[in-house]
Amino acid sequence: MTASTVAGALALALTAATASATAAPRALAYVALGDSYSAGSGVLPVDPTNLLCLRSTANYPHVIAARTGALLKDVTCGGAQTKHFTQAQYPGTAPQADALSAGTDLVTLTIGGNDNGTFINAVLACGSAGVLSGGKGSPCKDKNGTTFDDQIDKNTYPALRSALAAVRAKAPHARVAVLGYPWIAPATADPSCFAKMPLATGDVPYLRGIQAHLNSVVERAAEESGATFVDLAGASDGHDACKPVGTRWIEPVLFGNSVVPVHPNALGERRMAEQAMAALGLG
Repeated sequence: MTASTVAGALALALTAATASATAAPRALAYVALGDSYSAGSGVLPVDPTNLLCLRSTANYPHVIAARTGALLKDVTCGGAQTKHFTQAQYPGTAPQADALSAGTDLVTLTIGGNDNGTFINAVLACGSAGVLSGGKGSPCKDKNGTTFDDQIDKNTYPALRSALAAVRAKAPHARVAVLGYPWIAPATADPSCFAKMPLATGDVPYLRGIQAHLNSVVERAAEESGATFVDLAGASDGHDACKPVGTRWIEPVLFGNSVVPVHPNALGERRMAEQAMAALGLG
């Protein structure tokens, strides 16, 4: 073997070693689970692969995947409850946990808000009471008291634990991030918001308290399952449905810019993605 041949072989070996050392890491196998807050229901464009789920291709899972290069399998679905992790939500729609496997690296989700109809029932009850009272007093609180909170403790919390246990069983090696729900209502009543969010003055903090309770239960269940809880309370404060376009993350009940009111808009989905990435340490 000549000196030039030896030199060429060494150069090839060095090039191969360098390429191997600098090769990009394997893309994360990412599965997105959850309800309409994860699906981005109402945010355009709509994912045509399952119109029943009203899933957006601009939801926070897609934002995370685009920014990290993760390989996303998105099975989020509007209206999903904890039971739909292990049961079919619609004919032809598999249980969400079926998308998971031992090879799954990352899982994100929001879930729990539809159990007991917590979100929809509370918003409808308080909105209706607010209209009938002309925005005075706390008619929703007076009528419902601790009903919503009691249901969250009695039903939602154990259901969350079961759902997250199913996720862990299917994806034992994955990092799991459970996002809280961004604020729907401000901390105190804003009279200028009544036309968009018809809540009586005393029911604004009442509704926010129900959401805070739900988020605390979601956090507890997440931590007990070994998941990362993504707390959106601080980040979403001041971005509720009463704020103007460009500031609010959540669309109001009336006069909003979405066919699905009281849900995150495109800005909200992007901010949820950013908070999740920060909590997970993803670049």
